[in-house]
Amino acid sequence: MNPLNPRYPPCTPTTYDPAPGKDAKVQGTVQGVVKVTGVHTTFTIDPATLGVYDYTLTGAPAPDRMVTSPTVVFQSKVPTLTAAQLAGPVLELQVRDDTLVALFRTAGGKLKVQAKDAPQGGIFQMEPEFASNVTLTHTLGPTLFYFVNPFTGKVNFGNGVDAVSPAQSSTGYHQMLLGKDSPQVATKTLQTGSVTTWSVASGGRMGGVLGEDAIELSQGATNCTQDCQAQNRIRGSLPVPPDPTNPTPIGG
Repeated sequence: MNPLNPRYPPCTPTTYDPAPGKDAKVQGTVQGVVKVTGVHTTFTIDPATLGVYDYTLTGAPAPDRMVTSPTVVFQSKVPTLTAAQLAGPVLELQVRDDTLVALFRTAGGKLKVQAKDAPQGGIFQMEPEFASNVTLTHTLGPTLFYFVNPFTGKVNFGNGVDAVSPAQSSTGYHQMLLGKDSPQVATKTLQTGSVTTWSVASGGRMGGVLGEDAIELSQGATNCTQDCQAQNRIRGSLPVPPDPTNPTPIGG
């Protein structure tokens, strides 16, 4: 995941971009936003809220890409925390190849962000650990919407744009943009066409899954409250239904 820029205004941003197979580790008080820029994904973490903003697929060339130009998948993923819970954030950061782990410790608890720079798969999760349940609010990007997949009966999100094969366009090919929220020890409390809210137990997590893994006929994540991992794609080990046709936004 290259590069990663913790910003400390008004100073010049510091960039961390380790060589392949090497780690970059950072620990210290956070004074500005953390901007993550990868080949396939970009996003920002704001220590003032412990929220993730503008989670974007870049559309960089890849056989399994789902967009051909930068597309905001999530406008925000934000925990509801008090000023006391957010006070005094300290960052422990590790970047290695295409993976990132950012652990924010505060006066009231901690929140871990794990991310993988890939065009699809289980590539993102947030794991809050505070004294009580934390509400996480997910807001989709402006071109995306939640819908009920007619083939699985489950809630997915996407932009409704059909896939384009390499035979149809050697430069404009892409798979259909499909994803789902992946809860672990978390309960959905709101669902609209563009927003979900979740009550996440301490040590539980909210993950994000993109591509085939988002629509496969799986049973979902098992309960886990410690060292839960953002998983790689299962890559064909479970049945994958057809792409939905003309999906309808929930509430639309």
